[in-house]
Amino acid sequence: MAGRGDPPEGTPEGTPGGGEDEYRSVVFDESFVRAARLQEFSAKERMGDHSHAVRRRDPAEKSGAGSLTPRRGSVQALLLVLVVAVAFGTAVYVGVRPPYRPAFTRSAEPLRMTVIPLAPTGAVPGDTPESLLRRSPAARFDAGASGIPLPLARRTPHFTENDVMTALTTAKDYLVASSVDPDVLTGAERRSVRVMLDPEQLPQFDQTFADPSDDGRHAPAGWLVRFDPAKVALAESSVRVRGTLRFAESAADTIDVFSDHTFVYALRPAGQAAKQDASLFTVRRTMHFRFDREDLPRHRAELLTSQVQAGPQTCSTEAPGTLRPLLAGGRATPTGPAGTDPYATGPPTAGLCGVLDTRAQPRDR
Repeated sequence: MAGRGDPPEGTPEGTPGGGEDEYRSVVFDESFVRAARLQEFSAKERMGDHSHAVRRRDPAEKSGAGSLTPRRGSVQALLLVLVVAVAFGTAVYVGVRPPYRPAFTRSAEPLRMTVIPLAPTGAVPGDTPESLLRRSPAARFDAGASGIPLPLARRTPHFTENDVMTALTTAKDYLVASSVDPDVLTGAERRSVRVMLDPEQLPQFDQTFADPSDDGRHAPAGWLVRFDPAKVALAESSVRVRGTLRFAESAADTIDVFSDHTFVYALRPAGQAAKQDASLFTVRRTMHFRFDREDLPRHRAELLTSQVQAGPQTCSTEAPGTLRPLLAGGRATPTGPAGTDPYATGPPTAGLCGVLDTRAQPRDR
């Protein structure tokens, strides 16, 4: 008698293990059925207009509703990894970038200046430049830019060592351009000085040369050293210099540089080439530079104060556009500076004049 699993006719004779063993290798388990790419249409579907008895299954349909959960979970895990990576990258960037610095909007102040002519008590000594320099206090001064050495730059609480060095270098470059450059000294140009100023000080600079005044704001000598080329010529191109530079942080966003230098010029009358007609002219410049974070990368400075003592020259009753040296053999006139009226309104005048110490002149032979 045939069992439930046997064919109706019984198990064929001569078959090892019977029919059950023959079909055992092709039994379809549940996972195989679910993975099948083809599926037979239902009876209701077969009643429709279909040319095939089976249809292709969608991959999502094959896995069933329960198989969507692992897929959705893997997407969420990927998103979580991306979020963590972005957060970590942001933290690293914020940690290594410089601290935020708010926009700096401080306005530049007008330059305050004092120019004091120094009148000699006797005749101005004359000789060759070499002899005059050898017998003067400038005998051991260095020539040109080498006479303006830079101090050791150190970082400050809010500025790096490189920032400090940039400020010192800019101040030195300004002093060289405004006190040593022969083209500036002879009045041929002044643009090289102008371009190093804070833009807010340019109107004051331009007005100074258009309309000089002894009001403490518009004296050309407060900005640069310049002689009248129609009257004075350089007897020697090199300028002797000695002085110091120092720096200090005045605020979190500004650094100050203070300069104090003495410049010595060998001059002669314009149109005369005789070396024996040379004389020395000395200018002491004490200046206060200020740099903010916008000035440093642009190689420019704000000048706060400029104090100048220059001689030998006569005390003038008018505001000169240039320095007026007394040359070899010259004597100061008894004319003093312009009078100052304390009752007058408007910008105050700074009519000052000093006496040149005899020790500042070359010694006698």
